[in-house]
Amino acid sequence: MTGDVFDPEQLSRCISCGFCLPACPTYALTGDEASSPRGRITLMRALQDGVLPPDDETLAEQASFCLGCRACEPVCPAGVEYGSLLEQWRVHQWRGRRRPALARALMLVAEQRWLLRLLGLLRRAAPGPSAVPTRTSAPVTGAQLLLGCFERGLFPKVSRAAQILDPTLAAPTGQGCCGALHAHNGDLAGGERMAHRLGAELPGVIVTTSGGCAAHLAAVLGRTRVRELSQWLTERAPAGEMRVDGRRARVALQDSCHLRHGLDVQAEPRALLRSVADYVELPSAGTCCGAAGTYSLLRPTDSRRILDAKIDEIEVADVDFVVAVNPGCLRQLRTGLRRRRSRVRAVHLAELLTRVTPPSP
Repeated sequence: MTGDVFDPEQLSRCISCGFCLPACPTYALTGDEASSPRGRITLMRALQDGVLPPDDETLAEQASFCLGCRACEPVCPAGVEYGSLLEQWRVHQWRGRRRPALARALMLVAEQRWLLRLLGLLRRAAPGPSAVPTRTSAPVTGAQLLLGCFERGLFPKVSRAAQILDPTLAAPTGQGCCGALHAHNGDLAGGERMAHRLGAELPGVIVTTSGGCAAHLAAVLGRTRVRELSQWLTERAPAGEMRVDGRRARVALQDSCHLRHGLDVQAEPRALLRSVADYVELPSAGTCCGAAGTYSLLRPTDSRRILDAKIDEIEVADVDFVVAVNPGCLRQLRTGLRRRRSRVRAVHLAELLTRVTPPSP
């Protein structure tokens, strides 16, 4: 018997009812039981009990094929913490050289604080609370803006927009990675260690523009320490409206999977968007876009199959903007829309809110 891969109590909760099947994107793609949460938990039990050897090809494939979106969790009547089980599974499956080379490389980059700081400086990520104009009234103290490991290099305008929306947010440039990348790619202990370190370095409330980072930090540090931007802006949103060609803009939202399914944060970004634009709910707004952290890089073909259906839906909705609350989702949506040569633009929530036209005096 292997015996020590999974938390036995978590693994025993699944009652194989099948409620998770319709919620699972990979099961929808394949119709294969092994590619569903119920099927993967059956594989986990076979590994735990020694029925399947650790190097079994199906185990390796399904641990990788799963998006880790956690859409199965809210619909599970037994309260199975599937996301936690998947992380434990990858700790076992992706030990050492078994971890995909690209994931190892990205994790190594995320650990280099000097490089993250350099990326932020070169790309001009949020500089500090006194360097941007104010858009809010009553100042708020004791909150720190998480710059993100790759977000500050890929999308530096997001952190700058967050500080425009709340100039009191401090943004220490020497901060490191929160560890979500590690936790989702087979180094759970490393991910938790990095979260604790970041929490010690950023006292008070940590405000993040990344849904995945929010869920990871909340799991490690506690929910009282962490606020995703839409939560933080609930009482601080700018007044006015977003206009396109003289009319009120039409906007849609793509949820962050971990933010929605892990923290149940879904009403807040929608309320903000409805306050400034005509909001259009996408039928699949709550299902994965195929980004899933490193998934779009490690399994690009499967990721694109999921994304293509999403882009079809966005085009039919006839919106001006599709809004993301996670950098990976933003990158994924922009890639898909660019490939289609779509007129729809993908923007982060923070960026869209800074473009709101104030009401006339």
